[in-house]
Amino acid sequence: MSRYIPNTPGQQDDMLREIGLSSREELFSDIPCRLRLSRLLNLGEPLSEMELLKIMKDIASENSNLDEYACFLGAGAYDHYIPSLVGHIISRQEFYTSYTPYQPEISQGMLQAIFEYQTMICELTGMDVSNASMYDGASAMAEAAVMACSAARRNKVLVAKSVHPEYRQVLKTYGHFRGIQIEEVGFKDGLVDLEELENKTGSDTAAVIVQYPNFFGNVEPVRPASEIAHKNKALLVASADPIALGLLEAPGNLGADIVTGEGQGLGNPLSFGGPYLGFFAASESLLRKMPGRIVGQTVDRDGRRAFVLTIQTREQHIRREKATSNICSNQALNALAATVYMAVMGKQGMRKVAELCLQKSHYAYNSLIGTGKFKPAFSAPFFKEFVVKSSVPVKQINEKLLESKIIGGFDLSKDYPELGNGWLVAVTEKRTKKEIDEFVEKAGVL
Repeated sequence: MSRYIPNTPGQQDDMLREIGLSSREELFSDIPCRLRLSRLLNLGEPLSEMELLKIMKDIASENSNLDEYACFLGAGAYDHYIPSLVGHIISRQEFYTSYTPYQPEISQGMLQAIFEYQTMICELTGMDVSNASMYDGASAMAEAAVMACSAARRNKVLVAKSVHPEYRQVLKTYGHFRGIQIEEVGFKDGLVDLEELENKTGSDTAAVIVQYPNFFGNVEPVRPASEIAHKNKALLVASADPIALGLLEAPGNLGADIVTGEGQGLGNPLSFGGPYLGFFAASESLLRKMPGRIVGQTVDRDGRRAFVLTIQTREQHIRREKATSNICSNQALNALAATVYMAVMGKQGMRKVAELCLQKSHYAYNSLIGTGKFKPAFSAPFFKEFVVKSSVPVKQINEKLLESKIIGGFDLSKDYPELGNGWLVAVTEKRTKKEIDEFVEKAGVL
């Protein structure tokens, strides 16, 4: 028997008899014979566990991995250091096997962890309430747009073209099926064009969306954008990098009404693109229009501190037509990893990580410009990512870097053809001076 199928042939026969059947073939009799496989699967000879593990490791070794490569690729997913404690905590069975805490009386540990997550996200973003949590940064931003339209009772959303291209694609998909008009606002010197934004914002605008820092790594002027939105009774949505918020002013303090973002950088590995988590925080006035779920704190009948799912506006819990969202997962394990990460780092640790990203990215930027092979694309202030223009195709540079086990930056030509050979480079706290110097040297040779 397979180690993954615990019931024996005798037990299988017992189950068949219990439902009045005499064979496994009879169990599948409703499936037409032409659709059933009439032969054994072509899997080859059985392998021992030791043999199988070796084969799987050989296959895995064909992938490039960040234990062996220095990564300067960001564009929404970042190679940040993950303290070992994060893995130890989230792999504990009481957390690892917990999913949806429907029964609060037996889910206090998970509910408390989610409550702490919400609290930390509120402190980080400067907002009043946070949910727990969204699929990823892109869907979180799209859900914010939907919520803003519901709150403002309008159906037009303005989004800066400096927002992540894939986030904008998800936003347009959401908007298409909800009758929301999505209009983009251009950028000037790597930042949202405030003049164009003001001209396009009107009485039909439900929300203005900016990214902070934006896709180019530049620090958007959130306060002026919020003033333009509020002047027209629209909401300001900021899609923020949580690592940057260890150093930059919280969006909530700059006038944002809703703050969303990708939480991958908070203790979650890159993992070939997922699973990740999206965070979502808003002002208290929007509490009952928020998607997902919210864990609240209360007391039990003996007066002891307790936790419950206090707001559940998902279609699983209430009538579908009244639901704020069809989000049906709280990404609990990823949110727990983010909670442990923020707790381990603390305020000073979060700030230190942000400072290292800032310092190292500027060192890399100045070094690349110093080679004479790259030119600045923008003069706007940036955090941990920046754009430089190359005299040769970016694809050619990245292929050359891979030969030296260096993962280069993002080629902007597909999403922003107007930037020509634009190269989006990310530098996190993990990159050493030696790695940065080698990166600059190899990139400058072409």
